[in-house]
Amino acid sequence: MHAAQSIACLKAGKHVQVEIPLADSWKDAEAVVSLAKEKGLVAMCGHTRRFNPSHQYVHNKVKAGEFNIQQMDVQTYFFRRTNMNALGQPRSWTDHLLWHHAAHTVDLFAYQAGSQIVKANAVQGPIHPSLGIAMDMSIQLKAANGAICTLSLSFNNDGPLGTYFRYIGDNATYLARYDDLYTGKEEQIDVSKVAVSINGIELQDREFFSAIKDGREPNSSVAQVLPCYKVLHELELQLNAS
Repeated sequence: MHAAQSIACLKAGKHVQVEIPLADSWKDAEAVVSLAKEKGLVAMCGHTRRFNPSHQYVHNKVKAGEFNIQQMDVQTYFFRRTNMNALGQPRSWTDHLLWHHAAHTVDLFAYQAGSQIVKANAVQGPIHPSLGIAMDMSIQLKAANGAICTLSLSFNNDGPLGTYFRYIGDNATYLARYDDLYTGKEEQIDVSKVAVSINGIELQDREFFSAIKDGREPNSSVAQVLPCYKVLHELELQLNAS
């Protein structure tokens, strides 16, 4: 419902911040971006990884020319075999590894590498008989500058939940776990001075209101994240054909 709700808000003349994913189809993602441009309103998508202090720290290193990403290894793991949320309550919708969870990493990889994705491959495990979705998936990405990314996703993981990012670069390795950051040797890095808060979701919201106040395009605008959804669309076509 994200795209439909975003379109309703924009048609009503309202700025909008939509939760990730922007849409679960390329057509709907394009429609939101097109309408936002037509209305001249601030339209932003909650790609929170752009705002986590851990990822901002790495991003600042890349922008300063102090670190170049060679490879990102990412694990997105949950234990979710029924339509229940984290509080044990039933959902009216079915979660999706590609259109929801992979969206975080596909966008972040291109954003951090500072280079568009030029190659993407995916394979998936068996389709769940009642949920109708793949419960395991593997995605490979390559950026125009040569950086690569390997993403493993699962709803079958009976263990620690969440997403863990390993940045392998030309002169360092970083491990990002939400708002926390470590070296490749598990030494914690102080990210308290990266931004005005150490909470990525708060920083995301601050950017939205700041963009409205300043009359500018926000970081993670729907237009900026649209290429991510083109990659997801192409991966879906690839998976459906296999």
